[in-house]
Amino acid sequence: MIVIVLTVSPPKLRGHLTRWLFEISPGVYVGKASARVRELLWQQILENISEGRAVMVYSSNNEQGLDFRTHGQEWEPVDYDGLKLIMRPNSSQKQKRNGVLKTKKKTGWSSASRYRRFGR
Repeated sequence: MIVIVLTVSPPKLRGHLTRWLFEISPGVYVGKASARVRELLWQQILENISEGRAVMVYSSNNEQGLDFRTHGQEWEPVDYDGLKLIMRPNSSQKQKRNGVLKTKKKTGWSSASRYRRFGR
């Protein structure tokens, strides 16, 4: 079983995928194909998608029972003790990657908690 989700994909790629898979919703393709066809479809996606994003989830013989690939995503697949998880970057990681880092917020006690704790 294969599930492919595309965003901002050209019509050429969408048409190519509908030869092998069902398009159940705009940009969402589902079907059953061999590993060889799956690899060829992924290569076609990488070649034809320019600014868009792609995620492919497929059945696999591992502990989770599935595996996935991503392209053009900010979220990164990470191996954690044999499990494949998605790491979602927080805003400071995005800003470091883009070279922009805002000043840190003040940390410590708020005024209300200081009044509650120590009195006036």
